[in-house]
Amino acid sequence: MKQILPTFLLVILIMLARAQAPAGYYNNAAGKTGTALQQALHDIIHNNTNVSYATLWTSFQSTDKRSDGKVWDMYSDIPGGTPPYEFTFGANQCGNYNGEGDCYNREHSWPKSWFGGEVAPMYTDLFHLVPTDGYVNNMRSNYGFGDVGTASWTSLNGSKLGNCIDPGYTGVVFEPNDGYKGDFARNYFYMSTRYYNEDSGWPGSEMVTGSQFKPWAKAMLLIWAQQDPVSQKELDRNNAVYAIQHNRNPFIDHPEYANAIWGTNTGILDEPAQVALQVYPNPVSGSCNVVLPPEFNPQNNVFTVYSSAGVPVYAPFTVTGDRATINMESLPAGFYQLRLSLNSYSTVYKARIIKK
Repeated sequence: MKQILPTFLLVILIMLARAQAPAGYYNNAAGKTGTALQQALHDIIHNNTNVSYATLWTSFQSTDKRSDGKVWDMYSDIPGGTPPYEFTFGANQCGNYNGEGDCYNREHSWPKSWFGGEVAPMYTDLFHLVPTDGYVNNMRSNYGFGDVGTASWTSLNGSKLGNCIDPGYTGVVFEPNDGYKGDFARNYFYMSTRYYNEDSGWPGSEMVTGSQFKPWAKAMLLIWAQQDPVSQKELDRNNAVYAIQHNRNPFIDHPEYANAIWGTNTGILDEPAQVALQVYPNPVSGSCNVVLPPEFNPQNNVFTVYSSAGVPVYAPFTVTGDRATINMESLPAGFYQLRLSLNSYSTVYKARIIKK
């Protein structure tokens, strides 16, 4: 028994460390889509334990610790690369700062002014609260997230502040490092669902009305989530937050829920007889590839690329087998829509392309 017990406990600890959602956790969401799914998920996750603002410093040590024990700051880290600086828990806690790398603080990635300030439980909900560089946090202010055209300021890890180039909004936005765009998108999906129909009186912002996304923001977040899939970091963080506040982020456990609630993950409007095309790479700097539908006929089709203003633009393409290659090198940065019509079919195929 003296030899078996430690082994048994070790197995239990390993199982707990790898634990995901409890069996049956999402049963009440099965088979639902749209607002019915959003309501069902809200009912599953809304009874979370409210933590205090002061304890967030300690919570971060389990929710946002890198494998080397340092603070996992998405405003300074470079996935797959070397970050410009690192923070140590406790020792580098803000405090005052004069520039990047001075200290880390408690960032409301969904700014608190959007839900009315220091109001529970939003004010301390760990699913949108993350440790970030204090100076970068201050530069971000309460601007929404978005894709930046011309940057007025760029952080050391490539995060940017500048004018938005997402169709439907031209104001100032903050664009995080590409490797964390999906993380922030899924944080926002959580907030929109956790506080669904609990947002009476929320001031909102240029991104949201109450807790619900404006059309341009919804399309952009769905694209971010598609381009930056769920990482092991997010899986581990979901489990760590669950251990503290006893609810989960459904969009980490089930990334497909976002598309089931808010539409296609290419940003295409859900209309009759429309099908999304797969495009890669996307964003694109030169040429991108399009996976063609089985019924594609090289002699009987119309390929058109439109600007965000709905104006057709010149983008030459070639077809090889079941792929088309579109050359977008000469086009300016921005959003474009690809439209493929097959003369013998009523279906219209579309895709949204981001040109870097």
